[in-house]
Amino acid sequence: MNLNPKIYLSILLLVCFASFLRGQNKVFKSEFGFRSENDSYLAQGQDRYYTNGLFIKFRSALNQAEIRNLKLNKAIWEIEAGQKIYNPQSGSIDDIRYVDRPFAAFLYAGGAINFLYHSESNLKLKIQLGTIGPLAKGKEAQEFLHDTFGFYKIAGWQWQLNNEFGVNTSLEFNKLISRTHSEKTDFGLNTYINAGNTFAGAGAGILFRTGAINKLFSSVSTESTISTNSNLKIGNELFFYTKPMVHYVAYDASIQGGMFRNDKGPVVFDVKPILITQQVGAVFSKDRLTIDFSAVFKSRELESNASPHEYGSLALFYRLNTN
Repeated sequence: MNLNPKIYLSILLLVCFASFLRGQNKVFKSEFGFRSENDSYLAQGQDRYYTNGLFIKFRSALNQAEIRNLKLNKAIWEIEAGQKIYNPQSGSIDDIRYVDRPFAAFLYAGGAINFLYHSESNLKLKIQLGTIGPLAKGKEAQEFLHDTFGFYKIAGWQWQLNNEFGVNTSLEFNKLISRTHSEKTDFGLNTYINAGNTFAGAGAGILFRTGAINKLFSSVSTESTISTNSNLKIGNELFFYTKPMVHYVAYDASIQGGMFRNDKGPVVFDVKPILITQQVGAVFSKDRLTIDFSAVFKSRELESNASPHEYGSLALFYRLNTN
């Protein structure tokens, strides 16, 4: 898994300038923003497999005066809508024999509640309602992107997966393992369990951060840079991170088709049950703004000739409602 040297340089510059950050003077109750994921962000000329994702989110902190659990630092609720688009080795396929990953999309809306503890652990519960198949509008979204930016013509979506409505839940648990005395470097445990008819499985990994970092109950790393406690000063952040993970994939409807459908689509594959990912990125968070850019590298996901894959992820969030 090779990382573009330009990305290395950008991350290094961010970390070098971390000492110039000053403390944040205001506390914000809510934030709104989006995350965009695309393999073109890594400038490798690819347009394959997980080719595009767009997620819009709004989150807000619950009133801390009403929290009775003394172990709990804060609780944050979230709503989101998103779409993931997948295609084979190219978005332009003229023969079904070249479909090495199904044409597919997943369109959903959902909500979450994130409990963050003084011990620097957090528990996040999520639910998503959505669909795969033509109702997910993957073909239309990909054609819009390619027409807007002057990319090649899309072809092959007549072989996409069939519709299936999905209900998916997720339980995520993260915990601090160790932090240096300088408080500029730490390690954390990241785990999750997914249960649903679109995505099901579990994963575990290690989060490494270095630079100007906050504690995990007030950090971009746990989506917790908001609060209703005006006495809690949430510092600015500028840090490098890496997150290797091992995943067990029990079911992936974007590869295998709808779990409860007999006619899943013209092309489906079995998944590889063990998936390894590596995420490398950098975060800047100051006052109202958060910027998070990373590169994600994935081992082979399915039983076909499909190669390992990588893509870039960019998140922008703006905080609202000063306390």
